[in-house]
Amino acid sequence: MKLLRHGAIAGLVVSATLAMAACGSDNTDGAGNNGAQAPTGDCAQGTLNVQGSSAQKNAIEAWIAAYQAKCAGSTINYNPSGSGAGIEAFIAGTADFAGSDSVLKDDQLPGATQRCASGAPAHLPMVVGPVAIAYNVEGVDNLQLKPATIAGIFANKITKWDDAAIKADNPDAKLPSTPIQAVHRSDESGTTDNFTNYLNTVAPDIWTNEHAKQWPLDGGVGQKGSDGVAGAIKDTAGAITYVELSYADSLGLNKAKVANGADEFVELTPESASKALTGAKAVGTDQDIKLELDFETKEAGAYPIVLATYEIVCTAGNGDKAALIKSFLTYTASTAGQAELTKIGYAPLPEELRAKVETLAKTIA
Repeated sequence: MKLLRHGAIAGLVVSATLAMAACGSDNTDGAGNNGAQAPTGDCAQGTLNVQGSSAQKNAIEAWIAAYQAKCAGSTINYNPSGSGAGIEAFIAGTADFAGSDSVLKDDQLPGATQRCASGAPAHLPMVVGPVAIAYNVEGVDNLQLKPATIAGIFANKITKWDDAAIKADNPDAKLPSTPIQAVHRSDESGTTDNFTNYLNTVAPDIWTNEHAKQWPLDGGVGQKGSDGVAGAIKDTAGAITYVELSYADSLGLNKAKVANGADEFVELTPESASKALTGAKAVGTDQDIKLELDFETKEAGAYPIVLATYEIVCTAGNGDKAALIKSFLTYTASTAGQAELTKIGYAPLPEELRAKVETLAKTIA
């Protein structure tokens, strides 16, 4: 069994600024907080500039709004530039921490270590993002796909919606002969890294490419960012893509049921994605937490395609930004912070893992 070890319009900066008089420590919503649970720990002042994964943009937006609504004098800007760009900015020192849907590569570690100076780079798994197989096929509302079929579509080997493989997965559906428009991320993306790892894990005879942040094949349709691929599905008949659940839901896209390791077709919900985490393991050390996720899970009712987004941060050496980084990430890892995720299309961290991440966040200096 193979395991994964990882884990908005580009340039958009998400910023919320607050005008409340003081920090609060209760759970009462602040004005304009849209019902989000507010942080219950210590507040900190200052400004953070963060960038990276567009997969976590909606989660970060909710967390920023909740945090700033309670913590006067704090400003947190998030640019969903993509995982690759976020890591580059973190290493260059232009981002205070980065969001990435995959861990630092071996050739990135020296730069990240040098950037952290008196500390070390650490991975905090913070957001679990179910990856939807979103599609736009007229007259087909309950599509279901096996892993080999998904691999065949994105490897450009299945090119029409009435292909025999899709018919076999959907014996009762009326499938048109419409050409398939397979849409992928054109920019470097941790979502692509995770999705191509999934394909190579579950259908290695069909998807023969190694996982990578950059889409490895010619053909298909490239779009930048999670917003870009989701919008392309909305506007293009016959299109299909891989995109985080929150983006698919925000545009009302159809989502395929995907067969897990037990050949059970499973509808994607936050609950079915959480079940896929049952066998997930935290690896590494208490100061650097990484995840092993099983794409071939046989857990009943488990949706198999999920990714983890990490906040990549220096454990020490953060200077005058340390207090705000520590405070904000302690909030996002808290039970209140994680509870926000199910409202916007994400799955919360399992409690044991959540507690480890929160403990690590509290040590940031």
